[in-house]
Amino acid sequence: MNAAKSPAPSIRARVRAEMIGEIKRVALEHLERDGSALSLRAVARDMGMVSSAIYRYFPSRDELLTALIIDAYNSLGEAVEQADGGVDRRDAYLSRWFAVCHTVRRWAIARPAEYALIYGSPIPGYKAPDETIEPGAWAMIAMAQCVREAEAAGKLHVPEGIAPLPATENSAYAQELRITAIGMGFAEESHALEPFLSALTMVFGAVNFEVFGRLNRVFTERGEWFDRQVRDMAVRMGLGPR
Repeated sequence: MNAAKSPAPSIRARVRAEMIGEIKRVALEHLERDGSALSLRAVARDMGMVSSAIYRYFPSRDELLTALIIDAYNSLGEAVEQADGGVDRRDAYLSRWFAVCHTVRRWAIARPAEYALIYGSPIPGYKAPDETIEPGAWAMIAMAQCVREAEAAGKLHVPEGIAPLPATENSAYAQELRITAIGMGFAEESHALEPFLSALTMVFGAVNFEVFGRLNRVFTERGEWFDRQVRDMAVRMGLGPR
């Protein structure tokens, strides 16, 4: 017996979904042009709507920002996860690391307004709700997968001269590390977690420098510069050759 098909969305639901999509598109144009100074009235004006009509879809600026932020996190997370999954050999941990890092960079360069929305300066007066937490972790957890699996397989080879950090004597911090390890899929007593988190901040720091113009008049060969940063991080984590 065939499973019952889900009913097709009503015309009203389809129209509403299309309208929400159009509002988001115009709002992103405003963010590209005006930064975080997003106004529902201005979005409504550009769409030819009376300002009161837009509140039926987004009751406040913050609700629209939250929707855009979740969309951006989900888009980046999906792109990173697909990049990691696209590497043919699952034991090619270094190749997977390069794939996910360069995917973050390409996504950010292609969508600078959305990148700024999730990794730029905090928006004055906006407090992100809890519903952004899980989407916000997606890309980072996907980036961690090759490191987690390399550690589990015993394939992390930290080079000479880079000694692993000793166990912390700060019990509160140690507990935070264990909680973070579990949340990101590492073993509870993982030795790779701290180097990975350091590498993560360096990846996004490097992308921020490029997206926000900190490399202007410094490098034109920015792909090469970024590639070298990613390789250095890999070596420090033990993903590179001995």
